[in-house]
Amino acid sequence: MLDDKTVAAYLDRIGTQRPERLDAEALRRLHERHSLSVPFETIDYHLGKEIFVDERVVTKIVDEHRGGGCGEINTAFHYLLESLGFDITMHQGRVWLGREFTPPYNHSVSVVRTGGQRWLVDVGLGRSSRYPLLLDSPEPQEDPHGTFSTQRAGEDATDVFRAGVLQYRFYDEPITAVDGLEVVWWYRTSPDSPFLQNLSCTLPTENGRVVLRDNKLVVIDGDRRRVERLTTDEALLEAYEKYFGIRLDKPPTPSPHANRSFRMSYEQD
Repeated sequence: MLDDKTVAAYLDRIGTQRPERLDAEALRRLHERHSLSVPFETIDYHLGKEIFVDERVVTKIVDEHRGGGCGEINTAFHYLLESLGFDITMHQGRVWLGREFTPPYNHSVSVVRTGGQRWLVDVGLGRSSRYPLLLDSPEPQEDPHGTFSTQRAGEDATDVFRAGVLQYRFYDEPITAVDGLEVVWWYRTSPDSPFLQNLSCTLPTENGRVVLRDNKLVVIDGDRRRVERLTTDEALLEAYEKYFGIRLDKPPTPSPHANRSFRMSYEQD
């Protein structure tokens, strides 16, 4: 559990205040602010740094004003919601890659119960929803990031779709953050790791999205799309700070396993 000082700093980091009531509206506001404030980024994988999925990840996001991979972001947000007092559990998932699922523990989400309803909390996937998704609802749910839906998959899992396309499956059995440490190690060390193959940083905005992959900057604002190659270290550092609030001493160097043909899910629209 996070102490009150850390909770206050976390809420300040995402630009909101402590909710007066732990209801669906408060959850919606927190989810939105986190989605628009904390980038999905793989920088530390290319710097060879250790990746934490315990409470130390909160230090990275709050004190260092960074983002992280899905396990980092969703774990940190889970700690925040738990510390605020929400009825919340963490669950592991498997991402759908078009032909098959990844192995277990390749994604993590949380489920919050409030007002007699269950809500899916996911701020860590490249194209996750801006707002929490209502579970146990057969109807498509419109969101600024697309049309989402959920569907039961057998007796112990739920599939999540965006625009009718399967995104991932998560499982009913609760887990703890450290249950997936072996997968984190694989992501940090394997030549096949998509995080080592892809040096990227992305953040949704009110009307679009910003993506910085290697030195290619893409700024989407409504129907407008601007693409720019950043050819100097100064331009890269300025972009990291301007668009993502990330201050670096020098631009990260792509790992030896970087694959320029590789695309994360948020780059395929």
